[in-house]
Parts: sequence; C-alpha cells; structure tokens
Amino acid sequence: MATMTITKENFQREVTESKQPVLLDFWASWCGPCRMVSPILNEIAAETTDVKVGKINVDEQRELAAAFNIMSIPTLVVIKDGKIANQAAGVRPKAQILKMLESR
Repeated sequence: MATMTITKENFQREVTESKQPVLLDFWASWCGPCRMVSPILNEIAAETTDVKVGKINVDEQRELAAAFNIMSIPTLVVIKDGKIANQAAGVRPKAQILKMLESR
C-alpha cells in the first residue's frame, strides 16, 4: 500500500474510522530530517498490508498539527482504534519505527 496524504477533510475516514492501525508522519517540505524519514515510511507502506501510512504536512494542515500538539518534526504517531497508541519525535531507523507498530 502506498503512503496517503492525510488532510482535515479525510482524517475522520482514513484515520479515526480505520480498522487498521495508522502510522502518521507529521512533516514539512523544508525539514531535512523529514526527508530522511520519508523513504523509510515509503518502504514500510510498500511492505505492510495491515498498516496504513499517512503523511500530514504541518504547513498545510495546521489544525491537525495543533490537535496532536506537534512541537517538532518529524513526529510519528501510531493510531489504533481511533486513539494514540505510540508517538515519537525525530528521525528513527526503520527497525525502531516497526517496533512502534508492534503493539498492533
């Protein structure tokens, strides 16, 4: 499955109502560390069928960033059953990101 762009318009349908866990990446185009994490998330999205991977551009989706109290980027958030199951800020290697999903 490919990564999807999450906006306030599709957040309810794609994240809150998702039957699968959702890994959200809060990012911005000007953020160097975000560009380092992006290929890892694309790999995870391509390799896993039981997790959705969504990207939220904090510059374009300020309301969602505020709702999650995002203070630094990249921030990764795992949503399970509509609730935050895990959260981490900063660049993480693939193994650590996959470990965040293990509670699924």
